Amino acid sequence: MNEQIESKTSENQGKIARLILAVLLIAAATLVALHQDTHKLQIFLKEYGRWSALACVFIYALLGATPVPSEPITVLLTTLFGPWWTALIATVGNTLAALIEFFIGGRINDLSDFEKRKAKLPFHLGKLPIDSPAFLLIGRMLPGFGPKFVSVVSGVYQVPLWTYLWTAGLSNAVGAVVVALGGYSLLQLL
Repeated sequence: MNEQIESKTSENQGKIARLILAVLLIAAATLVALHQDTHKLQIFLKEYGRWSALACVFIYALLGATPVPSEPITVLLTTLFGPWWTALIATVGNTLAALIEFFIGGRINDLSDFEKRKAKLPFHLGKLPIDSPAFLLIGRMLPGFGPKFVSVVSGVYQVPLWTYLWTAGLSNAVGAVVVALGGYSLLQLL
């Protein structure tokens, strides 16, 4: 009996330690992202040309673990790569970020808070099955926390990886094209 209690206590302490570590890493990544000088980023990107596109993909992936939006970087990149290359970079990077969020969600076991939030979703989205492509596509289009919410919840509910990936890739591609073309056009007007 004592072994079971000790085992359960040890398991709970491990979960708490992982949660604290995850919160600290997310907080550190957010602080770094908020205090970066975009001028230095532009110089770096110009200096390394096409190789910097790979670095940008990883920047998008890192931003996926923070509440910092990636749209300003997308607009910035249109000045260097043009709207179509930027849309491709943003699509790949944001899809990689969504995959990271999906795997984070897969590590969460408590569904009680989600069930309450799910009931409050607009347009009766809460009634759709989580692994429904309609839920995955429309939910990712909700402004604000929509994409991160859908990614984490998809991981929690163990949505099939292929269904999750194609819906995330499609919605990220549409969003990246809209932001890249819109940002590029706006910059051309200025």
